[in-house]
Amino acid sequence: MGHRACHIICYSCAVLMGGAVSTVQAAESGQLLVGEFSAGDLNGWVEKSFSGKTTYRIVETGTGKALEAISKNSASGLFREITIDLTKTPCLTWAWKVDASLGGLDETSKAGDDYSARVYVIFSGGLFPWNTRTFSYVWSGSQPVGTRWPNAFVANATIVAVQSGDDAAGRWVSQSRNIVEDYRRFVGDEIKQADAVAIMTDTDNSGRSASAWYGDIRFTASCG
Repeated sequence: MGHRACHIICYSCAVLMGGAVSTVQAAESGQLLVGEFSAGDLNGWVEKSFSGKTTYRIVETGTGKALEAISKNSASGLFREITIDLTKTPCLTWAWKVDASLGGLDETSKAGDDYSARVYVIFSGGLFPWNTRTFSYVWSGSQPVGTRWPNAFVANATIVAVQSGDDAAGRWVSQSRNIVEDYRRFVGDEIKQADAVAIMTDTDNSGRSASAWYGDIRFTASCG
């Protein structure tokens, strides 16, 4: 559904304001591991369904374990509340793979908010949930890499295309984003902390199917 970005924000607020026990992690050795899927570990990740259920499971890929996501006209995500000190580890790094992108959708519209793969970073609004923000890094089907746009439903949700189309489909791609720099660029302000991470493979709006695989997700002191 097009309004799922609103659900991500609202769900984030409920969790961050007492819906789950807060997990505070100290970044030692210059990195903070958020998703250790290569070890088969889903500890701390909570599933939230918005329209049907995307199937998430740890699988062997031939090069090690990863998190597989299969969506068939569904939208559900995995969410992890974890406090990230961006002054120590500002860079979000991960690897992912898709079988194909979802081409032919107007992803800037309410009707086109489907992606083969996306990774969210969530910033809590504290006592003011309307101040909660999300960055959604997506494998786009139509927008060029580097394009960003606001979610059609929620002003505080920014979507960024970090992969696009099918040129890289079927192989692992590594990604790295400096969250502090992105926040300065997208919001025009400074940020010292992120409060949660989520992943989602969703196809409910288009009624299509998609498969994706997510490697380990971590925050590091340097990007690249």
